[in-house]
Amino acid sequence: MAIGVKVRRFSKIAPLLLAGALAAAVPGHAAAEPVRGPDVASWQHPGGSPIDWFSVRNAGHDFAMVKATESLNYVNPYFVQDCLAMRVAGVARGAYHYADPTQSPEAQAAFYSTVVLGINGPGDMPPVLDLEQSAGLPPAALIDWTHRYLDTVQSLTGRQPIIYTYPTFWRTAMANTNEFAGYPLWIADYNGQNTPGPLPGGWSNWTFWQYTSTGRIPGVNGDVDLNVYSGAQGDFARYSNSASPFGS
Repeated sequence: MAIGVKVRRFSKIAPLLLAGALAAAVPGHAAAEPVRGPDVASWQHPGGSPIDWFSVRNAGHDFAMVKATESLNYVNPYFVQDCLAMRVAGVARGAYHYADPTQSPEAQAAFYSTVVLGINGPGDMPPVLDLEQSAGLPPAALIDWTHRYLDTVQSLTGRQPIIYTYPTFWRTAMANTNEFAGYPLWIADYNGQNTPGPLPGGWSNWTFWQYTSTGRIPGVNGDVDLNVYSGAQGDFARYSNSASPFGS
């Protein structure tokens, strides 16, 4: 994910630094053990190998974001396999759609929602839009496309979507619009620090921070994106549609 983002190699950020990031993200948030998780797609299944989600969970990862769909006709061939295995292992699931601005936003929203709701249930986080390419659309057209996609997904799922993006893209392709500042933000920023840099688009805080694309964790073959939850949306168990925290 995050095309065009400068990659800085570090396999992990110490829990103390992540706890500091949480305190910085949400005023009044006490430093605590961070809620962490990878995001995965078909790339994390080299040669068709499975992800060992029990190992992921035992390594301290509470959630994972999984690519579900792209454009109008692509479904991640490992999506259902991963989601079912995550549920058994007690890993909360986020499912994202990779936006294709050349195609109808309403049709893409319906396609995504149909795929994701087929296995919706406890442990599922709100829908996610991965917005990191403009496909040549000018900002005004891309802003309109994004509104239409998000409105349709929220209508179909009943949950407010999360927006994934990175600062340079938002400031250029989206003209740094603040029209989406009310949506939860998943920001990609590989700055090697203990918190993301200044947020784009009028957001005052981030919900998830993707802090590296070169993480290594038990259960996943090769490099993987790693993320942390800020607490901006409240208790993670409630936000992930769980009656109680996983692993309790």
